[in-house]
Amino acid sequence: MVRDPFARDEPDLQVVLDALDDPDCRAIIEQLDDALTASELAEHCDIPSSTLYRKLDLLSDASLIDEQTEIRSNGRHRTRYVRNFDTVNITCGDDRSLDVTVERATQSLDEQLSDLWTEVRKET
Repeated sequence: MVRDPFARDEPDLQVVLDALDDPDCRAIIEQLDDALTASELAEHCDIPSSTLYRKLDLLSDASLIDEQTEIRSNGRHRTRYVRNFDTVNITCGDDRSLDVTVERATQSLDEQLSDLWTEVRKET
């Protein structure tokens, strides 16, 4: 089954908390005002590449970043990472359970196309 790249499920509370508790993950989020490559993030955050990819996976699992494929005419496409949320809210319900909601900005058509292209590449 192919995942709908436009459907956003709410991430698991513990996964979000784990990502936000990690100082390297927070440093990555702080740098993502614009889309950056992994090497740019490693340099800006002073994080070794091997560690950076684990942190990117953690942030991706928490649905706090997205991968975008930059299509280049020479065929050597690049992956850039973007922060995909505006606000993370953790609330306590009437039954004392904690819930997480991630508020996101509406995606432009270019962003939707990039997400779709990324999903197609994952499936092939």
